[in-house]
Amino acid sequence: MASKESVLHLVGLGRSYQEIGAELGIPAGQAYLVGTGIPADGGSTVTRAQRQRPGVLPSRTQVLVNPREVNPMSSRQVHDWMRDRARADGLARPDR
Repeated sequence: MASKESVLHLVGLGRSYQEIGAELGIPAGQAYLVGTGIPADGGSTVTRAQRQRPGVLPSRTQVLVNPREVNPMSSRQVHDWMRDRARADGLARPDR
């Protein structure tokens, strides 16, 4: 079970919350909450006193709970699928 002490110990060793979460078997956002007492989703205002807590990141904690999405349009496989679907669609044919 993850404890505040174990999370802060790993922070002190220079580990990221993603690494800490993986080591402790919990999501990175949960590791941040356990270590700091502050939710990583940005759902609440962080006071000046809270910003002084050990382990608090200066900004961008939302990424701990919502990793960046991958744009499927950058995938060659998606482009090929879209092209094939468009070719199969009779209404999309230029000769109509």
